[in-house]
Amino acid sequence: MDTERLKGKNILITGAAQGMGASNAEYFAAQGANVCLGDINLDGVNDVAGRINAADNGKAIAVAMNVTKRADHTAAVAACCDAFGSINIMLNNAGVNKPKMFLDIDEDNWDLIMNINAKGMLFGMQEAAKQMIKQGPMEDHPYKILNVGSIVSRTAFLDVVPYSCSKYCALAMIIGGAKALWEHKITVNGYGPGVVKTELWEQLDKDLVEIGMFEKEGQSMDHLAQTMILMKKLSTPDDVRGTAAFLCSDESDYMTGQLLMIDGGMIAVRPSCTAARHCMETGGENTFFPNGPERPGDPT
Repeated sequence: MDTERLKGKNILITGAAQGMGASNAEYFAAQGANVCLGDINLDGVNDVAGRINAADNGKAIAVAMNVTKRADHTAAVAACCDAFGSINIMLNNAGVNKPKMFLDIDEDNWDLIMNINAKGMLFGMQEAAKQMIKQGPMEDHPYKILNVGSIVSRTAFLDVVPYSCSKYCALAMIIGGAKALWEHKITVNGYGPGVVKTELWEQLDKDLVEIGMFEKEGQSMDHLAQTMILMKKLSTPDDVRGTAAFLCSDESDYMTGQLLMIDGGMIAVRPSCTAARHCMETGGENTFFPNGPERPGDPT
């Protein structure tokens, strides 16, 4: 590993207490970046910052941050600048999911997901961009804003429609933000993970059992790996962090408005092998959703 690849990068990461956020933070710092770690779980980001500072390469600070509050974004940007002198990369990583079948979606479910995943991302982009503009253009490299999308930035599943909407928003803000901000020498890109084994997915797996999509915990991950992922295996945060680091590095300077997929081939599989649609149209065995939805014509 090049321990100076990201030297001079001062990166604010939301949702950095666990999962991909924490993994990325440690990986970036190991390559020389300074990282400001924001999360509603202050104990969690303090732990991550402690590990980073003990490793003695890039430095880390932790800030309490509710991404649905614009003031928290403003304060986190200021903390990053106070600690490291500036902010030159913003990584909007915070996210939440709570599956519900389409007709069961209510306002609370919609608002929870959209407020964190979409509104929180917008606030992060805006407050970081305002500070970058205030700092003035860097001499040799652009500023960078990165948004975490998803496989459902390019499709949608029947049990996570609000989450899919929020991740389509991430893609829209990547494209629209790139067009709006380049005049200030700010690029906007992102990456779209597929099924990543994190605390978020462990909770999602339990929720899918609760709403009747699967019979037992762990089944959803195994089933998705076998039916929807070309590589036939789940990913981990380690599979994501390399692409994230590339997008933070100087190597991605000539990119903007792009969403890079890190999904093990889910997008490649889906158009021709959507098992759920096939079984519903043909009356064949439902191999994608073992507990439903019921096929047309099934006895009730």
